[in-house]
Amino acid sequence: MKEFMMIFRNEKSNNLKPSPEQMQSMVKQWQDWIGGIAAQGKFISTNALGFEGKTVDSKGVITDGPYAEIKEIVGGYIIVKAKNLDDAVKLSEGCPTLLRGGKVEIRDVMVFN
Repeated sequence: MKEFMMIFRNEKSNNLKPSPEQMQSMVKQWQDWIGGIAAQGKFISTNALGFEGKTVDSKGVITDGPYAEIKEIVGGYIIVKAKNLDDAVKLSEGCPTLLRGGKVEIRDVMVFN
């Protein structure tokens, strides 16, 4: 089995102010989806990313936010175990990000020995 990272991307929205009930529903969707992957023994780790950040370029220029020049933001990630890339893509089915019009970028994790 190889490790793959799924990166969750959504359109940046300053208007997103879910109610407590909506937040609870979203959290449950994530817990259910990740729990399904864990039940298959394919879960490694996950985390959500906050909105605060800085970007440093190769010339040492620092800009506010990790999304200064793009319309999408990276909201979080999960690392999973899968036989191959196609298997990892199947694990992304039902991801709450996809249910809200977002994207899941799936990348293999390189191992250096």
